[in-house]
Amino acid sequence: MNDNFHVFSDGRIERTDDTIRLVREDGEKQYLPIERAEAIYLHGQVDYNTRLVSFLNEQGIAMHVFGWNDYYAGSIMPKRGQTSGQTVVAQVRAYDDPDHRLTIAKRFVDGSIHNMRANVSYYHNRDHDFTTALDTLDDRQAAIDDATDVNELMGVEAGARRAYYATFDDILPDDFAFRGRTYNPPDNETNSLISYANSLVYANTVSAIRATALDPTVSYLHEPGERRYSLSLDIADIFKPILADRVIFRLLNRRQLSTDDFESDLNGCLLTDDGRETFTRALEETLDQTVHHPTLDRNVSYQYLLRLEAYKLKKHLLTGEEYVPLRRWW
Repeated sequence: MNDNFHVFSDGRIERTDDTIRLVREDGEKQYLPIERAEAIYLHGQVDYNTRLVSFLNEQGIAMHVFGWNDYYAGSIMPKRGQTSGQTVVAQVRAYDDPDHRLTIAKRFVDGSIHNMRANVSYYHNRDHDFTTALDTLDDRQAAIDDATDVNELMGVEAGARRAYYATFDDILPDDFAFRGRTYNPPDNETNSLISYANSLVYANTVSAIRATALDPTVSYLHEPGERRYSLSLDIADIFKPILADRVIFRLLNRRQLSTDDFESDLNGCLLTDDGRETFTRALEETLDQTVHHPTLDRNVSYQYLLRLEAYKLKKHLLTGEEYVPLRRWW
């Protein structure tokens, strides 16, 4: 049970007997193998009813909804399979202890900067000179321990991300000029891809946290809010360089996406339906890839690494074992 199913077409998704059926606008029907489903992602204009939601809850399947502008709009989460008051109490106590919260937040930033640096180093060793960016990332990583509060730590992370993004125009083809991060809406193809990719990583992280007894709204680096799963933002930051950015680099440099896969007539730049499907398929293939985990001594998928990150945090909160973020080792 670890497959994601993405629905790009418009229509209706419904329960029929003991399975789920997608009915497209032209009447074509497609059945989803729910026995393998981890989550369903709705990208098109899709109708559904409470009978479907109840069935997804019974089956433990999450449903993530994306809006017209490619942004994550929300999730319909099943009742959690694991509930633990002890875990939630420990989670809140750690948030409410400024020193403990800062310690955990520092680990998130450490993992994020390390994985950004791994990407830059990869291209530095392949005919690029990213000495300045690498030095800045090293400087920002060294500054983590000096941060005295979460706001200062966020500034450290932001400085690292600016240095990281400054390398994109050299890494990517000339027709995908980046010129810095913009969103709401993204103003060019690369920013559009980053926004969409980050939304997918975020939604996958929401699913991973759901598999544990952690509360996704209690976070440490990002401030908890009323309408978001802020712990997913914390953990997703570690994985964006590994998942979102690596797939973007690969697809654009191999010309598997072109500027024809974007449209710019909607007060911004967005992926076309074909472009969205191409990127999503590539990300799903990456999530299914495996690496040998040195501690577990077995191959694990990138998808499982997301869940493992949540388990590590939970173990830290309950046992005090040091939380060590994923730092790309392969």
